[in-house]
Amino acid sequence: MWLVKDDEGFVRGKSEDLSIAMEMAKYVDEFVTITNGDMEFVGRFGVDSIKEGLCPDGIEYTWKKRR
Repeated sequence: MWLVKDDEGFVRGKSEDLSIAMEMAKYVDEFVTITNGDMEFVGRFGVDSIKEGLCPDGIEYTWKKRR
């Protein structure tokens, strides 16, 4: 059983399927922990893109090519 827990440790969802648990985490829309007791995935799910030059946390995205 996969549990989706928020930053305070409250269970926000449960699922037998990891992909469903990850969709639940996107719906929660905050930093979560997905765990089955043996393995954990942490982070804010669904925020994996740069928009208008900003990272999902609001910090400016910069990238410089180094040789």
